[in-house]
Amino acid sequence: MADELDLLRRANPVPVDGPHFGDGPLDHRAERQLERLLHEARPRRRFRPLAPLPGRTPRGRLLWGLAATAVVLVIATDAVLGGPGTPRAVAAPRPLTVHAHSRPVPLKEMAALADAAASGGSPALRKGTHVQSWSLGMSDGKPPVTLPEERVVRWRADHTHTELVVATDPRTPGRPVLTDEGDTPHEVADGHVVSRTTYPPMWSDAPPEATPPHTAGALRAYLTEIARPSTDRGTAALSTAELLDAVAELLDHWTLGARESAAVVRLFAQAGGMRAAGEVTDRLGRPGQAYLYDTDGIRHMLILEPRTGAVLGMENTFTKDDPEYGVKAGDVMGYSAWMR
Repeated sequence: MADELDLLRRANPVPVDGPHFGDGPLDHRAERQLERLLHEARPRRRFRPLAPLPGRTPRGRLLWGLAATAVVLVIATDAVLGGPGTPRAVAAPRPLTVHAHSRPVPLKEMAALADAAASGGSPALRKGTHVQSWSLGMSDGKPPVTLPEERVVRWRADHTHTELVVATDPRTPGRPVLTDEGDTPHEVADGHVVSRTTYPPMWSDAPPEATPPHTAGALRAYLTEIARPSTDRGTAALSTAELLDAVAELLDHWTLGARESAAVVRLFAQAGGMRAAGEVTDRLGRPGQAYLYDTDGIRHMLILEPRTGAVLGMENTFTKDDPEYGVKAGDVMGYSAWMR
């Protein structure tokens, strides 16, 4: 502990005179200092915990700069690229492209479509998730790599649940996939089972484990608790970046029903800064409507099912070059595609 405290003092990721000292997000310098601290002080960390923990399991996403989700894979990246005989770097997926001349559907119009689709109450809310994700790992002066995986979580009536994690990439079916399982990241066959686990009964009344409500007002409070898990949440409304992050966290725990999806779209329609971009085909070949939000050098793309408003996916893309990490504007930082 003494060594870690000494490292923290020397790194000083949040100086007293820093512009974001207090409750705000870290600035770019502070994030890089914190990343270097993690690199020196920790042996290795996974991008996402494999098991949801009782209570809440925060999932860091790619929001403010380079250090949100991907740089927790820095040490894994070093292991992949650091010596002879290690696997080749895997290129980041290309960003999704909005179809030319397609009609953008405003979020208010999409909210009305989602409300109409939810009038029958089907499909129903289900605990558990099925998600395909790509996460970008970066390290100073070395090419970025992506770690694609598919995760299926299913809950039973007795509050036990199973989780299956598979290394797979639908962009290149049948080709080897890079995984960070074990001590040394390596390539495995497409469809390789990273883990298959059954967990004992667990439950919680705190979001995101608690059952999400299906009205916009109640869901906003629920998502605020996810985005700001401390007891002092203040009265400020969720920012659009916080809303995107909290909805992604929710979708990593629950498969939303029609009413919950309609409430989510209603919240996005009320959020500021999101603009309708037009039609897009997601990475699983599904048609969707794309909505963009730019902040701090990152472009967030939200993809909604065009008839029901259900969230199909989210993509985060760099809008600026960063030679130190070997990324360029247009590189995909992370992507999640949720399925029923």
